[in-house]
Amino acid sequence: MNQKTAFITGATSGIGKATAEIFAKNNIQLILCGRRGERLSELKTELSKLTKVTTLQFDVRDKEAIYNAVKSLPKEFQKIDILINNAGNAHGLSSIQDGSMDDWDAMIDINVKGLLYVSKAILPQMVKRNDGFVVNIGSIAGKEVYPNGNVYCASKHAVNALNKAMRIDLNKHNIRVSAIHPGAVETEFSEVRFKGDIEKAKNVYKGFKALQAVDIAEIIHFVVTRPSHVNIEDLIVYPTAQASATILNKE
Repeated sequence: MNQKTAFITGATSGIGKATAEIFAKNNIQLILCGRRGERLSELKTELSKLTKVTTLQFDVRDKEAIYNAVKSLPKEFQKIDILINNAGNAHGLSSIQDGSMDDWDAMIDINVKGLLYVSKAILPQMVKRNDGFVVNIGSIAGKEVYPNGNVYCASKHAVNALNKAMRIDLNKHNIRVSAIHPGAVETEFSEVRFKGDIEKAKNVYKGFKALQAVDIAEIIHFVVTRPSHVNIEDLIVYPTAQASATILNKE
């Protein structure tokens, strides 16, 4: 993997940041993408000690910004071997009749359209080379629907479907496509879902050992470093205490 370049969205926190750190330790060149410029700069400073790093600041909802950012890449970063579609979010936990339409728009725009926009900007060069690897970060919400998960679950079901469709369409171009679907992972995810209510977010993970971002990052690294004839198609990852989206063995 020494000469590979990875493009990671949502790289400034959680699974994206942990993946960047593990990739850097394994000498994979990095293109780190996110909305928060200060965090991108800090991460670049830290990881540049281990590998070559560049950053792109954009919102995945803005397709024009994505295309302009990709076009602006320095020559040594223009060949993208690995795309990690990690950027995603959940807003609110309301019943369908009480949900916020702004929250719905944010989840669909980021989780579904954002993944599509970034993929559209990167995939043509992979197709041209007849080589590449795409990892889509889904969720168990893309496998089952739980109470008050409605639109978030719908957005992650869309990611699940797009992952399968990508694999079918890109198969003839020798491009591997994989999805990782985590259960409960202790990141900033719940803080965003609960609008910055840190105590409410912390309560989500009380009474059991949740997955950590590094757990998923290690799995992502394992997936992308399999021999070229191996593609791990679809992987659901739970913490041991979790049996489904709604069944948790809490103390």
